[in-house]
Amino acid sequence: MDPKLVKADHFFVSGLHLDGSTSNPFGSSVNRITVSQLPGLNTLGLSTVHVNYARGGVVPPHIHPRATEILTVLEGNLRVGFVTSNPDENRLITKDLREGDVFVFPIGHVHFQQNVGDGNVSVIAFLSSSNPGVITVANAVFGSNPSIANDVLARAFQVDKAVIDQFQLHF
Repeated sequence: MDPKLVKADHFFVSGLHLDGSTSNPFGSSVNRITVSQLPGLNTLGLSTVHVNYARGGVVPPHIHPRATEILTVLEGNLRVGFVTSNPDENRLITKDLREGDVFVFPIGHVHFQQNVGDGNVSVIAFLSSSNPGVITVANAVFGSNPSIANDVLARAFQVDKAVIDQFQLHF
């Protein structure tokens, strides 16, 4: 963009504080602010999200291929975790968080969040990319288009093809 055409609104967005609907299978809502919504983020290497979780709600296992994520709990109790990248161990690192706690998810690691409290949870997170990307593991594996061959998935997960068929019905 021509710097002479830049306006204050290129550096401003409203509504991150608004709660989204958690009436969905995951019981969570993600309000993303990336360079698409806030052009002033261009070249800054930052984006942000506000996430709400109903009781028992989750953000399912996913990956940000281009960003580290730092999450702060604003309200409630949240279990977070990620899996290390050591292929021999695949160790789960998990922590229960409460209001004011901060947790970091390293770039490219499978991670998740789950509301483990009696009420709702609200968090804000910042990501180290203006376009962090998100790959939800189950959707990518079982809902790709075209589908990954059932015999490949059956062998990878060491289950019968009928099990894979059942999983794919949900995606």
